[in-house]
Amino acid sequence: MREMVIEKDGKPMRCGVTTGSCAALAARAAASLLAGRPLETVSLTVPKGVAVSARVLEARLSQGEASCAVRKDAGDDPDITDGVLVYASVRLSSQPGIRVEGGEGVGRVTLPGLDQPVGAAAINRVPRRMIAQAAAQALEEGGLEPNALVTVSIPGGEQLAARTFNPRLGIVGGLSVLGTTGIVEPMSDQALVATIRAELSVRRAAGESTAVAVPGNYGEAFLHSFPSLRGLSPVKCSNFVGDTIDLAASLGFSGLLLAGHVGKFVKLAAGVMNTHSRYGDGRMEILTAHAALAGAGREDAAALMACPTTDAALALLQEKGLLQAVTASLLRAAGAAVERRAAGRLEAGLLFYHDKYGFLGMTPAAGQLLHRLGPEAGKEFSL
Repeated sequence: MREMVIEKDGKPMRCGVTTGSCAALAARAAASLLAGRPLETVSLTVPKGVAVSARVLEARLSQGEASCAVRKDAGDDPDITDGVLVYASVRLSSQPGIRVEGGEGVGRVTLPGLDQPVGAAAINRVPRRMIAQAAAQALEEGGLEPNALVTVSIPGGEQLAARTFNPRLGIVGGLSVLGTTGIVEPMSDQALVATIRAELSVRRAAGESTAVAVPGNYGEAFLHSFPSLRGLSPVKCSNFVGDTIDLAASLGFSGLLLAGHVGKFVKLAAGVMNTHSRYGDGRMEILTAHAALAGAGREDAAALMACPTTDAALALLQEKGLLQAVTASLLRAAGAAVERRAAGRLEAGLLFYHDKYGFLGMTPAAGQLLHRLGPEAGKEFSL
């Protein structure tokens, strides 16, 4: 592969190839072997328009079937599948066309709402097309009819999948074969947003009309600390609050409850819809402005601006008896910001919490959304 490098946070980072590209490369190698044209290195052009290649490993040929593997190179992305062997076997068939199936280590779809129907191997549309085209072209180049069954396998995939989102998405028995461009960009925001979309799609297909989202594990643990909310299975939206609102609306949800630590969600009060620090901070400025609105004096404002963390700022607000008033002010501003982003497409509510102070408050919309989730949901809060 011609090395692709992108800049991320001011550092050059090497791109890799998707699992789907690896499966297509392996399929091309196996089909070539079956057609009497064994390859030491296999190449193809991925949807992004980039030519990728890999060394052919573990080539095996038997009557009517060939199998080859390639090793995945995820570049500088912290992908748990980096270095795994992706196999493809190609068996000639009397049925016309190329069929693509999943073997060992490739998951099966058990819930509606994903790219593939229930019961199908978790090999998405674009990789399926890449695999089929690669195998068909290689067979035709070798003088064979492009009629075959291609089976993709990833030994050890079932164990690796336990560390992914697959169990939450209803994909069992192995990994998903993904990739829309064929290229892995390190720490891709696009890939993270796609994961959020997939999880929301599954919930919507299951009939849910009100979604619940938290930035991560801490938010989920906070909600589950209340007996009335232990049945919730929130989507993890990471820093992508605005994108999550957009996705929930586009998928037809009527409501979205966002529950997060005030140290992260304070940014929403300034309309910052991606809470990662590289997109903006201003937490102390936001807290100080709302403290001033709540009656903080000049000295207190200066002390807040000098706080190194939101925890320190909240401790100061608690000491000054301003925490409740500032939280209410933040919720009004943040609630208005998420409502603007929702733009009438769904009802969006916010809930703030803190590790030390627990439940801090929520917007009126959040209370209504909790009631939609069940008559007892959130009964521990002062609604």
